[in-house]
Amino acid sequence: AVNSALEGRDTLVVMPTGSGKSLCFQLTALALPGITVVVSPLISLMKDQVDGLRACGYPAAAIHGNMSFDDIRETERGIADGKFRLIFVAPERLVAPRFMQLIQSIGVRAFAIDEAHCISHWGHDFRPEYRQLASLRDRFPGTSFHAFTATATQRVRDDIAIQLRLKDPRVLVGAFDRPNLVYRIVPRVDVYQQTAKALQRHKDESAIVYCISRKDTEAMAEYLRSCKIRAEHYHAGMES
Repeated sequence: AVNSALEGRDTLVVMPTGSGKSLCFQLTALALPGITVVVSPLISLMKDQVDGLRACGYPAAAIHGNMSFDDIRETERGIADGKFRLIFVAPERLVAPRFMQLIQSIGVRAFAIDEAHCISHWGHDFRPEYRQLASLRDRFPGTSFHAFTATATQRVRDDIAIQLRLKDPRVLVGAFDRPNLVYRIVPRVDVYQQTAKALQRHKDESAIVYCISRKDTEAMAEYLRSCKIRAEHYHAGMES
């Protein structure tokens, strides 16, 4: 993937979480001149990567909705002055006229599309702005595009390549065997008791219990506390 990016060839990289997809654009952004723009759907992902890179002295920045107006303007000035090699941005910010004008004025060597399955017809509607990324081909005809995801069947891979208008992309699919993970599926009898018993088999270990609704998360956490298990609910309806 790194070699393909260095060659300026479009790529579609499918590898499991934690296998090093981010290195593919972090390394090449340093190795070649110019700016690489990384499209990322979640502020937490952007912030985590930028904080880690900056701690290593890497010239990276992000622009997202949780930043103040002054911070965004300062970062934009830094981009215009060529202070950064890697810019993280959400899809809706990328396609905004002001930001588009900025990166067109300085030029972009490569675009890295993280969570690229979001653009597929066969994916979900998590971020509809991903569907607008195909227009980048017209604005940046000489720029290479690199799509990264951990979730893509053959059908989705083909669709990503079509939707992003990738040019003769090198498709690289990693191994997905994760020997440290075990999936166990059991009939649902009493989900509360079954969950508590499963957690009790892993005493003094951390666990995440995924529930379908906010109400379910609160009810499950309350039941687990009644079983002397330290538990809290967490969902989008909570205040900051």
